[in-house]
Amino acid sequence: MAAKLRKGDKVIVLAGKDKGKEGTITSVDPKSGKAVVEGVNMAIRHTRQTQNAQGGRLPKALPIQLSNLALVDPKEGGATRVGFRMEGDKKVRFAKKSGEVIDA
Repeated sequence: MAAKLRKGDKVIVLAGKDKGKEGTITSVDPKSGKAVVEGVNMAIRHTRQTQNAQGGRLPKALPIQLSNLALVDPKEGGATRVGFRMEGDKKVRFAKKSGEVIDA
């Protein structure tokens, strides 16, 4: 099945402790159905100091379930669902709220 949410997409969180926050997807794991979104689902990781990196308590974005994310409509700005349609001989994603093509 084609991926509705991809790396680089601007998304909004629908459920959980970060509900309403927006961010950009940095990585997607289709096998587990999760994605890492910058600034969302942050946790503090304790790291040891090395010769070239400072140690301490560093915030890290953890994966969040894809079902708790929705694409931000490029035209209207709110959460939207993603559909697929053929434009010529190319399959493209579009926002169901506005009908705007997401990637040409």
